[in-house]
Amino acid sequence: MKKLILSVAIILGSLSIYANTATIQEQAKVTVSVQTEYTEVSADAVPPAIKTALQTAYPGAKLVKAFVNEKKEYKLEISVGDQKATVFSDVNGNWLKI
Repeated sequence: MKKLILSVAIILGSLSIYANTATIQEQAKVTVSVQTEYTEVSADAVPPAIKTALQTAYPGAKLVKAFVNEKKEYKLEISVGDQKATVFSDVNGNWLKI
């Protein structure tokens, strides 16, 4: 009988540890950047620095379409062989990660 009472006391004691634990919930903050609008420009309007960077990074790439936003960031749709890709560059020909 003593073992039963002792077992019940230990179980109740261990359950009371969890009853006193405070639950802390953290609220996640999400920052959403609004993508700026790009307007289409002709291939001739693309700065020479970007054209040079394009040929250096992607030899044999053909510029299919070019777009520019208010920050003078360029969105370039290119094709290399049978593959197509979209790359982003600043006005100086530095590649951007979007």
